[in-house]
Amino acid sequence: MTLRAAGRQSLVDTVVDQLRAQVTAGEWPVGGRIPTEHALAEQLQVGRNTVREAVRVLVHAGMLRSRQGEGTFVVSTADPGEIMRGLQRAGVRDVLELRIALEAEAARLAAVRHEPADLERMRAALDAQTAFEDPDGQPDSGNLELYADHDIAFHKAVVEAAHNTALTATYGWFSSSVRESLVTALGDREMPRIVHGDHHALMDAIASGDPDAAARAARALLERPKQAVESLLAER
Repeated sequence: MTLRAAGRQSLVDTVVDQLRAQVTAGEWPVGGRIPTEHALAEQLQVGRNTVREAVRVLVHAGMLRSRQGEGTFVVSTADPGEIMRGLQRAGVRDVLELRIALEAEAARLAAVRHEPADLERMRAALDAQTAFEDPDGQPDSGNLELYADHDIAFHKAVVEAAHNTALTATYGWFSSSVRESLVTALGDREMPRIVHGDHHALMDAIASGDPDAAARAARALLERPKQAVESLLAER
């Protein structure tokens, strides 16, 4: 396999980009060993220290794994950092649509698998949120980020109540984008007012053990802001 030689500007970054492209393209299969530092340095026409630093970046990104005495192996063809940056560039509507997909299924599972401690975490998040509301029960404009933090804590508690490790990890990774879109929406006066009953309805449906009702409640909670976003986009 021949790699395109890297240029001299931002040398480590250039090598990182080239190695990432090779991994993403499947040039080295998952579980396979990449060429040695010496071989890569010759192919890319750079020093071994540059290759070593570039490989270290991809190890930290979760694409490669080094095994002492064995070499460096591919563990993923996707760069989590790139995926996260893509999520951060996503619009509010895109984030809401993904939230509906994840949270409706999480709520369905939570209705069947939840434990008392899960419901306690949901209640605690909603109770804490009230400290950052104005007299009308809406988010205090001076504390939007703190309000959002407790809202995210509630939704993470719902997802964690599903007791699905993969779902919890995915949502935890995704939650920073959820928070950004939520803060944006809370500060937009054209978005619908917060309806606290929606959150309590979701929690009650989970507590009742009705998976279909829980999924409907999770979807209903997010459909209102999604429809508002779609209306705003249609007007522009």
